[in-house]
Amino acid sequence: MTNVLVIGGGAAGCMAAITAAKAGATVTLWEKNDRLGRKLAITGKGRCNVTNAAPINELIANITGNGRFMHSAFAAFDNQAVMDFFEGLGVPLKVERGQRVFPQSDKAADVISALERELKRLKVEVCFNTSARRLLLAETAESRQVVGAISSDGRKKQADAVILATGGATYRATGSSGDGYALAAAVGHRIIEPLPALVPLVAAEPWVGELAGLSLRNVEFSLYKNGMASKKNLLVKLFGELLFTHFGLSGPVVLTASRQAALFWRDNPEQQLLAQLNLKPALTQEQLNARLERELAAGPKRHLHNVLADWLPKSLIFPFCQQAGLPADKPLNALQHKERQQLLQTIQALPISLIGTRPLNEGIVTCGGVCVKEVNPKTFASKLVAGLFFVGELLDVDALTGGYNLQIAFSSGHAAGMAAALPR
Repeated sequence: MTNVLVIGGGAAGCMAAITAAKAGATVTLWEKNDRLGRKLAITGKGRCNVTNAAPINELIANITGNGRFMHSAFAAFDNQAVMDFFEGLGVPLKVERGQRVFPQSDKAADVISALERELKRLKVEVCFNTSARRLLLAETAESRQVVGAISSDGRKKQADAVILATGGATYRATGSSGDGYALAAAVGHRIIEPLPALVPLVAAEPWVGELAGLSLRNVEFSLYKNGMASKKNLLVKLFGELLFTHFGLSGPVVLTASRQAALFWRDNPEQQLLAQLNLKPALTQEQLNARLERELAAGPKRHLHNVLADWLPKSLIFPFCQQAGLPADKPLNALQHKERQQLLQTIQALPISLIGTRPLNEGIVTCGGVCVKEVNPKTFASKLVAGLFFVGELLDVDALTGGYNLQIAFSSGHAAGMAAALPR
């Protein structure tokens, strides 16, 4: 009987352990925390967005980092398989907006409890407060084979296969502290520099922080390099919701754009990025001008800030006027043609200078990790060390929000668990 050691008790590790045990292996799981699934418990704002019900090609399209690497794993264990798995464990699911899949109870704890029960049923030995200090290898002139690991407290565990499921380097309080990178690098694997993905961005201008808490819906967010808005410099353009914070910007459109921003700053650490907010993306300049003409006809002597009260959130009016270079108390009929044009242009291109991301630990997922060129995409086995497997966020694979990252975890864990359980 094959002995499998799984290091890490998150989504990918639990799935790997369960799958290997079902396939007949004797499985031990090491978890550095005092309980399983600490990061799983906070996903989906505590509701646990277990997967996304979209077609597979859409799942791949939403994996911004090395999506094609997941084709085989998704073919073998797709989103429907994940849903069937959890419903089979007594966790009824529901599909919400954007094809996001949640437990009907809206409780991540129910997902974790189901995994714990299944691990117990399959007699997986779970060791808490246990992490790996280093991997044990048997080496010859022709090959290297993993034969176990040494724990953080010096215990030696023999194994025919080791599955590393230690997570990335975000949300360190949950146990994802980058341990797996050192273990992988120590046996010769290349680590792509970990960067925060799905992370808030830091603004240079103080007025942005003064709007902390303001949420804007239905805005268009454009991000440009070289500090200049042009087609050539455009990094990303997105439509949706944005949130002002005390340090800069967050919200869905910003988090989605942040991966490209982080990659840009990795290569250009001293440069700023220019963000432009289109506050009225559904209207053309001509339509905005017509609206301004109607305002002028209805009340030519009204001050600009009073007119803008019908156009913008109250807290944004005075910062907006400053960015547009217009006195907020100027009567509407006193605006010169050039000032009117500046007003309309700023409505659709409010500029904000961005100088960096928030720290790696504040990212929702990690961009970077074990280089996928050194990993078999069908089995998630190392191409360098026999019997060694990498799953989940430890790999250089990451996706947008919406259940895609957990699908990566479950599919990779399933593939590795199946392969690791094979006799050697």
